[in-house]
Amino acid sequence: MLLTRFDPFKQFKELEKNFYNYPSNEGVNGFVPVVNTRESDGAYHIDVDLPGVKKEDISVDIDKNVLTISGERKTKEEVKEEDYYKVETSFGKFSRSFTMPENVDIENINAKSNDGVLEVIIPKVEPTKTKKTIAIE
Repeated sequence: MLLTRFDPFKQFKELEKNFYNYPSNEGVNGFVPVVNTRESDGAYHIDVDLPGVKKEDISVDIDKNVLTISGERKTKEEVKEEDYYKVETSFGKFSRSFTMPENVDIENINAKSNDGVLEVIIPKVEPTKTKKTIAIE
């Protein structure tokens, strides 16, 4: 007589697996760079970890008060003549966007890449007065 252990959640696991359609290569995902943001007295700083990405493959744009950092990490062409080959590094195009506060100097934004880290420095300006009381004559 064959005995099988009853698993009350077996059908739920199979349903979840089919519903979410998990990819077969579970370890490889698209490249999403890690971002650190900080604020100093005179500027906002955005640090983006981009290991293996050349600065020629990175674009920093600002449009309608939204700063967008985009680019592509390209795959390395390697040939392995082993029994198997596994890649855990993510490759592909990426894009990260940030809405800028009102007190930034868009004309003097600076970006530099050093040792796989892109640093974007967004200088602050004094906020303009948007509220005014009008005297009635």
